[in-house]
Amino acid sequence: MPLIPEEPQIHESVPGPRTVPAAGRTAPTPRPVPGPRPAAPRPGNPGARPVPAPPDRRTAPGPEDAAPASAPGPQIQLIPASAEGALDAADEAVDLLLDSGRGPGEILVLTTGGPHPWAAHELSFGEASYWAQHDAADDVFYADAMADRAAARPVVVVAVNGGADAEVTRALPAALTRAGALLVVCGDPQRVNALLSVGV
Repeated sequence: MPLIPEEPQIHESVPGPRTVPAAGRTAPTPRPVPGPRPAAPRPGNPGARPVPAPPDRRTAPGPEDAAPASAPGPQIQLIPASAEGALDAADEAVDLLLDSGRGPGEILVLTTGGPHPWAAHELSFGEASYWAQHDAADDVFYADAMADRAAARPVVVVAVNGGADAEVTRALPAALTRAGALLVVCGDPQRVNALLSVGV
């Protein structure tokens, strides 16, 4: 009994004719189709992994809560995380933002404690190269929360991964002024809420 080759799977997202190879012929190896680039693993997250379910996000209280809904200003979201887990929470928030359609150049990630591993790596090549990437604004940029040179972007993610209360109290309002539409704060909810109510 002759073997019949299996029909190749044709996905609707692949353009081109949908033909079945003739008997006795093998189907050509599918070629990559040009299109949007796949989401590359973000710095600090080696390897691809499935997209996690969105974390339980609560809006941190701030002065805008008392203002009418039409009041201008960025939305504030709080992602509960320990100081040790704040960088991982920030990386996951960046992944979710990118998956939701935000462009990499729209996102600024700030740290209140030690630098993000990406920032530490890039700074090893020198300040000029590091800040040139910031000025190009074509990818997610990671900086110290107190870096005056970090410009505003539509979305600012703050990892409260350490730092004295006085430093964090100054960093959170500064991050809020840099956020055009959304400020995401990853940290201990009690500490962040207390410092936001003092600093904003």
